[in-house]
Amino acid sequence: MPLIVRPSDLTAIAPMRERYRAEMNCQIIHDSIHVRAGWTREFILEIDDDAAGYGSVAVGGPWREKHALYEFFVEREHRSRVFDLFEALLAECGAKAIETQSNDRLLTVMLHTFARDVRAESILFEDAFETALHPAGVEFRAATAADIEALTERDLSEEAGWLVTMNGEIAGAGDVLWHYNPPYGDVYMAIAEPFRGRGLGAYLVQELKRVCRERGGVPAARCNVANHASRKTLQKAGFVPCGNLLAGDL
Repeated sequence: MPLIVRPSDLTAIAPMRERYRAEMNCQIIHDSIHVRAGWTREFILEIDDDAAGYGSVAVGGPWREKHALYEFFVEREHRSRVFDLFEALLAECGAKAIETQSNDRLLTVMLHTFARDVRAESILFEDAFETALHPAGVEFRAATAADIEALTERDLSEEAGWLVTMNGEIAGAGDVLWHYNPPYGDVYMAIAEPFRGRGLGAYLVQELKRVCRERGGVPAARCNVANHASRKTLQKAGFVPCGNLLAGDL
């Protein structure tokens, strides 16, 4: 049964990508890379001239110097040849690394089988329960143009759409990013140094989750594996760990 790997484009693999998204059933961290011009090389995998799967390699942005295979999908009826297909893809695509999230079962197996120096770079979180936090003197509100100077002074993002204040002073900022696979919204936030350790971060995350849900989204989040403060904050606000962002060299 002839096996062929050839360059493709996003349109050709789109139906298989929808099946991949449905099978993942979670936030896909690298989902938006596909539509960024010049960031991805797509490959279609064929058996007897039938599309059997696809592979995606990041070649732009942070991966410009070290191309990384970040998405790999094989149709269920062809998974008895999954290792053959992956080896053929590696031979053709020129990737120097694999990056995947551990809740992508197929590529995670390939990572541990073919890569070396495998490491966890981030912890992925999913929303598990609602909380009712509200520290004394703390409020949540939308950011305005008048807040930019205070945000800059506190080394907080000027692009954040939402703020937490303590006794009227801006103490933190955050927002929800929507460039992941729908309906997932990625929650991010930061608390200014003088206000840390008072529970404001968890309250801000809680409220950003609410904003996400009100807009029809499903809250998600992540943090670096070494960031103990962030992972405690996320858990206090109702997030629970659901995977890791993994990387390995080829």
